[in-house]
Amino acid sequence: MTTDPDPFEQGERAARENIPAEANPYQEGSEQYALWASGHERVASARDADEGEGT
Repeated sequence: MTTDPDPFEQGERAARENIPAEANPYQEGSEQYALWASGHERVASARDADEGEGT
């Protein structure tokens, strides 16, 4: 059984790999675009918070 990749998880992975948010592969305005952006933002925000705390 094959499942489609989860856009949220793809966005998280992209952020961990330092891929910029502008590289979102989905069509702007689509649900997948929003999910990818949310996943990216979640990881990027956590990383920025950690850096701000000096960790």
